[in-house]
Order: sequence, then C-alpha cells, then structure tokens
Amino acid sequence: MAHGAMRLLWWLVAGHALADFVLQSGEMARGKSRYYVGAPEEPRWFYWLSAHALIHGGVVGIVTGSAGLGVCESIAHWLIDFGKCEKLYGFDTDQLLHLGCKVIWMIVIVGI
Repeated sequence: MAHGAMRLLWWLVAGHALADFVLQSGEMARGKSRYYVGAPEEPRWFYWLSAHALIHGGVVGIVTGSAGLGVCESIAHWLIDFGKCEKLYGFDTDQLLHLGCKVIWMIVIVGI
C-alpha cells in the first residue's frame, strides 16, 4: 500500500477513535439507543444517534476533504450503530464494520 494511502487510513482510524471514544459522552452512548428511557426533557434517541453519526461524518469529511464521503460516513455510522443498539451484533463487530468503512473511504480517495 502506498505511503499516502497508509497516511490517510491512519488519520481516518485516529479520527474514528477520537469521535467514538473521546467525543462520545456516556450520555450520548446511552441515549442513542431507542430502548434507553431517560428523563422526558432529554433529547430522543434519534437525535443522539444522528448527532453522533454527524460527528463521525465531519471527521471523515475533514480528513478526506470530501463532503460526499462525510455524508456517506454519517449514514453508514448511523446504520451500524443502530444495528448494535438493536443487539444485532456486538461491540467487536460494530468496530470492524466501522473500520471497514474507513478502508472503503481510503480506497475511494486513493483509488487502490
């Protein structure tokens, strides 16, 4: 894999770690599940999930310079996290799916 591709993949994965583990509060992690019952004044689950997915899309958009890939990441991240919250798969599969998306974005940009 070319040096530029590795650099891009590095920043996509580092951005994912930042968005998924640093920028996602405990409140957001709980609130993004439609099964979480919080206080009536709390945002509904789809607001939490959408905000979290948009953060990921923003990171991908910044790293790749592509708003289109940022939108694709937001949609993919939303769907993957929704599946995890529905207990269709666990944390490890969730993370592998997210990393798979990063590889796809790298291929789209670099053209490998």
